[in-house]
Amino acid sequence: MASKKSGWAKFPHDQKAFDYSGDKLKKAWPALHGGDCEPYPDEKRAAALIKAAGKAAPKGLDAEQLASQLQQAWAAYHRGDFQQAFELSEALGPVGASVACKAMGIHTTYLVEDEDEQLKQFEQAGKIAEAAIAALPDEANSHYRFAFTMGRYSQGISITKALKMGLATKVRKALDATLELAPKHAEAQTALALYHAEIISKIGAMIGGMTYGAKASEAEKLMASALKLTPDSPIAHLEHGNMLMLLYGDKKEDAAANAIEKASKLKPKDAMEKLDAEHAKAQLE
Repeated sequence: MASKKSGWAKFPHDQKAFDYSGDKLKKAWPALHGGDCEPYPDEKRAAALIKAAGKAAPKGLDAEQLASQLQQAWAAYHRGDFQQAFELSEALGPVGASVACKAMGIHTTYLVEDEDEQLKQFEQAGKIAEAAIAALPDEANSHYRFAFTMGRYSQGISITKALKMGLATKVRKALDATLELAPKHAEAQTALALYHAEIISKIGAMIGGMTYGAKASEAEKLMASALKLTPDSPIAHLEHGNMLMLLYGDKKEDAAANAIEKASKLKPKDAMEKLDAEHAKAQLE
């Protein structure tokens, strides 16, 4: 169920359990956003975003209208209507960037098969995040969405090319900025743990440590914290398994398989978690 060369793929699973329309969204918000610390977009939050964005704020929308559109975009995202989520939020400029980047990023990760198209979409989402960093530098997720999309982009090209482009440094800087603004951002902790592990795996512990500050002990510490913050998040366990394989290979194969198996068995709370859990199942086959 991947998308064609371009366009948006349909979410390939049952969406009934992921209906967060109306009041359901606010009630489920803490559980849905334990990993990314995204504040609930009520009227007060919308007013603060308008004020902070200044000239980059969407024209002709008051706080009530902005809150309503952001809530609709997030509800669409959580049920797997990624195109609708993206279109509603991208129209809002930087104040909609968090949901726009997450919708495009998750859709591209799991539902786009063409590698060139993947890179194009991650690049597009990265540009949206860059505009958000410029307009809303005090928002943790302005930085995190950039790190996420550019991290995925760099995974799609060679390590040599990624390092030459300075992507490792940019991603690290964005993750550090995220965690400075939101120390309990579990998704950023997970991503930073993987950053350490991937660099060590690709260029070795000594050069990775000297050049990029990559340390296995730091990866372990960050991952332990992310798992403690979001114990029922499939992606945390899935990436834990991936981290163990990157750092230790066959030596930790059983522990890695156990982590991925746990990810596959957790009950997903939204479309993203369903895709994460299904991906974990596929890795075990």
